[in-house]
Amino acid sequence: MDLLVTYDVETVTPRGQRRLRKVAKTCEAYGHRVQQSVFEVVCRETDKVRLVAALQEVIDPAQDTIRIYRLPAHALDDVEHLGKPRLIEPRGALVI
Repeated sequence: MDLLVTYDVETVTPRGQRRLRKVAKTCEAYGHRVQQSVFEVVCRETDKVRLVAALQEVIDPAQDTIRIYRLPAHALDDVEHLGKPRLIEPRGALVI
């Protein structure tokens, strides 16, 4: 399945800054960063469940927000891209 993961984590406090780093590291384990707080993820349903659980453990639901968009099958193969070239293909190898 193809997912687009976006997040906005409160970073005014040191605790918020730590949460932001943990959210980013968690997302990096599952997908490729395409913008500051945006990741493209190609995974199985079980991986999505693990990703959601890991993110829920990190965030403060009163201050942070994460959006996970489930895209149509292979939607990430057909992204219109402007600007700097895409360095990593969404179905390419994920190095952790």
